[in-house]
Amino acid sequence: MPQGSHAILASVPLFSGLEPHDFDLLAELALQKGYKKGEMIFSEGDPGDGFYIVAEGQVKVFKSSSEGKEQILHIFGPGEPIGEVAVFAGIPFPANAAVLVKSTLLFFPRDAFTRLIAKEPSLAMKLLAVLSTRLRQFTVQIENLSLKEVPGRIASHLLFLAQEQNNREQVTLTISKGQLASLLGTIPETLSRIQAKMASEGLIQVSGREITLLDFEGLEALSENGKL
Repeated sequence: MPQGSHAILASVPLFSGLEPHDFDLLAELALQKGYKKGEMIFSEGDPGDGFYIVAEGQVKVFKSSSEGKEQILHIFGPGEPIGEVAVFAGIPFPANAAVLVKSTLLFFPRDAFTRLIAKEPSLAMKLLAVLSTRLRQFTVQIENLSLKEVPGRIASHLLFLAQEQNNREQVTLTISKGQLASLLGTIPETLSRIQAKMASEGLIQVSGREITLLDFEGLEALSENGKL
């Protein structure tokens, strides 16, 4: 890998706490790949021959219906692994992945990485922690999409961002309105209409991608009951 790879690897939560020689081993395995905005990383059904970690940029993982409708499952940023479930389960990738902006990813071939974790059990434990977090995230998303009305989904997402960004007063949307609508299982027009209604009721104030949380307790209530 190019110079500076150790700094990239050291910034990845999955690899936190490893010894310097472990980073040497990881650097030997990793292949650095660059992608243009919109470029596919892998498609549903492709062999799970390795997993990726975002070094720079943003990646969406999504499913597409036969009619071409896209449902975003997750948005990943720097330091987050992608495709590790398929790799360690020995199955094809169950969804598609594409970059949202110009991005750099690290690719770890499956066979070489599994040999490494056999020698370094701490890596396997860290992977389990990551997979557990992912399972909780997808459980919440499924609950939101299947049980909550759109206002409740929006409120839940804003509360998630507040926790993720450690700010109960203002959050920043890191994806476009269209991508957010897909993530929440709605359309941009509906998203805009409901955000406007939430603003009129004093819950939020929207300025581009910056959203001020005017009534945090009100958003929590909306997240629970799902209706404005």
